[in-house]
Amino acid sequence: MNDYVICMDASGDIVRETARENGIEFVPMEYSLGEEMRTSRGCEDEAVLKRFYDGQRGGDLTRTSQISPYMYEEYFGKFLREGKSVLYFCLSSGLSATYESSMLAAGNLKEEYPEQDILSVDTLAATGGMGILAERAIENRKNGMGLRENFEDVSALIPNLRHFFMVQDLMYLKRGGRVGAATAIVGSALNIKPILKIDEKGKLVTIDKKRGNKAAMTALFTYLKENHNPKLCRTVYICDADTPELADALVEKVKEEGIDAEVRRTMLSPIIGAHTGPGMLSMIFIGK
Repeated sequence: MNDYVICMDASGDIVRETARENGIEFVPMEYSLGEEMRTSRGCEDEAVLKRFYDGQRGGDLTRTSQISPYMYEEYFGKFLREGKSVLYFCLSSGLSATYESSMLAAGNLKEEYPEQDILSVDTLAATGGMGILAERAIENRKNGMGLRENFEDVSALIPNLRHFFMVQDLMYLKRGGRVGAATAIVGSALNIKPILKIDEKGKLVTIDKKRGNKAAMTALFTYLKENHNPKLCRTVYICDADTPELADALVEKVKEEGIDAEVRRTMLSPIIGAHTGPGMLSMIFIGK
């Protein structure tokens, strides 16, 4: 009944120890830093991440590539051959075609392995939002929940996921086609820090602009304070693209204000960081 693996792709962020202790598997994703192609296999070493964001600051262009259905077949196939099914947490379909590719692969593999299942969760999320869902799935599996019941439980949590984040420069998101040119140009002057969220369709929308990092960080905290639902889930992910001073200040503010939360701190995956740029700071939680 519980003979299934929990996977997430490398665009997700989760505490390294949690992933290691619970056998979380990562679907590799490719990205580039300047002319160098790299492969992320999840929970990158912090030194590697720091070099990545330093490279961006130095002018290195960064991009990512999609996972093809064939790559998914190769990856999932190794678990199916061992008699295991797969619960897979995928980057939002509003940001990437990975969900569609994983579903195509699952359909193809079903013919060869009719006894096993691959259930792809379109998280409508990224980074720590995927981490929150994966943590929930881990607990469900520990409590004896089977694959399909676990899939339905975590899927029911998705409408309550809240992602709020600030970026230093919207031009990174423009380059990847995540925001329009007009939106990007507005934020590039006057020390304006755009604040975005992932909406109910899993797409990025700009919701505010603050002058300076401190004002933007305070706004992120306010979204948490007004929307957090600890009765449903106390976990809060604070993920940063190599801006530890801002992330630490945000953690401290959560503690000082007595928010009922279990805070997780991670550095942002290069798969997402390639599109947000250095200095991004996010506040991710389950909302009302």
